[in-house]
Amino acid sequence: MKSLSREILVCMIDEYGTEEVLSRFSDPFWFQAFGCVLGFDWHSSGVTTTVCGAVKEGIRGIEDEIGLHVAGGKGKVSQKTPKRLRRYA
Repeated sequence: MKSLSREILVCMIDEYGTEEVLSRFSDPFWFQAFGCVLGFDWHSSGVTTTVCGAVKEGIRGIEDEIGLHVAGGKGKVSQKTPKRLRRYA
């Protein structure tokens, strides 16, 4: 799921740009469909957290190259969010 999300996002950014990818992520129908493409059940609870986690791990190491950063997470990782947001800004 991580590698599939990476490849899809790299293709989308190359074709449409980062702003369009963010626009699509904000569309709940598109986002739900993206989760299904990645292999998550369409009716499962927590699809947002799981998809965002797969995307975050999938693009690790190429964030600057593609112009997309993902912050946040669960548990202790969530406490690093403010620091990461300042770094990304």
